[in-house]
Amino acid sequence: MTIQAIRTPEERFADIPDFDYPVHYVDDLPGYEGLRAAWVDAGPDDADRVFLCLHGEPSWSFLYRKMIPVFLESGARAVAPDFFGFGRSDKPTEAETYSFDFHRNYILALVERLDLKNITLVVQDWGGLIGLTLPVDEKFRARFSRLIVMNTGLGIGKTPSDGFIAWKNYAASTPDLPIGELIARGTPQMTDAEKAAYDAPFPSPDYKMGARRFPELVPIAPEMEGVEVSLKAAAFWKDDFDGASFMAVGDADPVLGPDVMNRLRENIRGCPEPMMVEGGGHFVQEWGEPIARAALKHFGDL
Repeated sequence: MTIQAIRTPEERFADIPDFDYPVHYVDDLPGYEGLRAAWVDAGPDDADRVFLCLHGEPSWSFLYRKMIPVFLESGARAVAPDFFGFGRSDKPTEAETYSFDFHRNYILALVERLDLKNITLVVQDWGGLIGLTLPVDEKFRARFSRLIVMNTGLGIGKTPSDGFIAWKNYAASTPDLPIGELIARGTPQMTDAEKAAYDAPFPSPDYKMGARRFPELVPIAPEMEGVEVSLKAAAFWKDDFDGASFMAVGDADPVLGPDVMNRLRENIRGCPEPMMVEGGGHFVQEWGEPIARAALKHFGDL
């Protein structure tokens, strides 16, 4: 089946600040033939460790620009994909194209294509909703070793917070989401150029189907797609995970803040006390350099 999609013109990305990393594209991933996927890939191809950085909604891989340099400083490789509907990846235009499995299977397929190994999984928001379920797949589990987790959760059929419901309702009623402005609201240090960079993938409302659709896909009811694999993931993190982990929490996040994250921490075997980022909003990667340094110091990488 052909998936209808549009592609952000390349010139929209001409003036992106502090994100000059090699961009790669592929349009023949199994199940996604004809859709162009994009990802940033920096550092040595033969590095001992790979940091797989999964962004959330409605951001893109640009969100990791303050963490990637620290990962590279440790001698590692950093891979930051753009989900379909975001960043430089193609943007399906029909709402029914978007589903939990559509995005989860894309990341699994990309990891297989790149043959990533010894992965440190770095997740926030939808990056966590998807990313935290990846170790349920045994092939991915064999490639995975550590976790950095920020302001996210598992979609186990429950509403995470009243703040999420307000966000979901707002997104559903706002076809032309002001994406740069939304991210800037909880990030007072953001410059106008950074705000424009978050807007860059979305020249018009036609490009924002993914941004509008994602809140509807969060598995908050037992019958929703993603709940079954999320429950399996919860069991893995609680009972079977034996790697190192690090948690950072933006304490000013009204959607996935300290209460939500403390519940998640209790379900991750061996997860230490979180690094609380005072004044940090939902997009806590905007405070990313000290978070990355603290994580790598915890792991013994720096």
